[in-house]
Amino acid sequence: MFAAYFDCPGGPENLYMKEVMKPDPGEGEILVKVSASALNRADLLQRRGKYPPPKGASDILGLEAAGSVAGLGPGCSGRWKVGDAVMALLSGGGQAQYVTVPEGFLMPIPKDMTFIQAAAIPEAWLTAFQLLHFVGKVQEGERVLIHAGASGVGMAAIQLVRLAKAIPIVTAGTQEKLEATANAGAAAGFNYKTEDFSEKVLEFTQGSGVDIILDCVGGSYWEKNLNCLNTDGRWIIYGLLSGGEVHGDLLAKLLSKRASIHTSMLRSRDKEASIVFFSQYKERLVRAFTEEVLPHFSGGISPRLQPRVDSVYPLHAIAEAHRAMEENKNIGKIVIEIPV
Repeated sequence: MFAAYFDCPGGPENLYMKEVMKPDPGEGEILVKVSASALNRADLLQRRGKYPPPKGASDILGLEAAGSVAGLGPGCSGRWKVGDAVMALLSGGGQAQYVTVPEGFLMPIPKDMTFIQAAAIPEAWLTAFQLLHFVGKVQEGERVLIHAGASGVGMAAIQLVRLAKAIPIVTAGTQEKLEATANAGAAAGFNYKTEDFSEKVLEFTQGSGVDIILDCVGGSYWEKNLNCLNTDGRWIIYGLLSGGEVHGDLLAKLLSKRASIHTSMLRSRDKEASIVFFSQYKERLVRAFTEEVLPHFSGGISPRLQPRVDSVYPLHAIAEAHRAMEENKNIGKIVIEIPV
């Protein structure tokens, strides 16, 4: 089969389409013929040698995929059959013609949705769902500040906050991105390049601040985040685009607001016990998402949820897709179409 590959860490120019061995499904695994995958920041970090896959995972890029069931490993429960249209959250291997997936990580593709659209769901939407519900315990009426509001996770989070009857507020770097977030349901949006978002958030909330912050930026935002975080607020860090170094009296400011910091990643760790626990956690997450959120992607249920696809690249143009994400211009997901 063909897969996205790189021989040594470095820039996008190191990526190419390589012929590799097709995987065989193991105990409790499903073989999926991949029609589309999607790009994530983790793929860029892995390509640079800064985010290796966990032990036992494929070293091929790709943390999500959409396609059809092509085979069943021993011990499968019978829930899936050959030909079923499915999408999956992965630890790696999605940007290839075939991938093996633990059956508990699979989700059915909503009716009338294309593989391209479905590929934009698993990583971004499960991340946002996990941050809001498993970690942040979002409640009706709460205000949620979403950094990188026009990213895949950001656009998903806006809609999920609305689904929870809470209020989404976003930051983004261009007017075009702010308009896109408004169309997705953001109650307010602020340009972090030209405005002090913490002051604007306090102004919008009449001085009370936000209850939850979804933060993929990290170090450089800490003071502004705490400035606009409400008493007893939850600051959830799931990325460090600006680095993790903090200068200043973080703990005193955190204590003064009785605020809490939570951190989260959706890729398992290296220790075997941790991997087993995280696998069970992912299965629980996928099951909850499938039951509570997935029906809203189909017609007839309100509010209707929609994945946002920014652009589509063929697998042989994987380097161009990486360059596009590094330019930080995408609104929603960059999808990789896998050749037949």
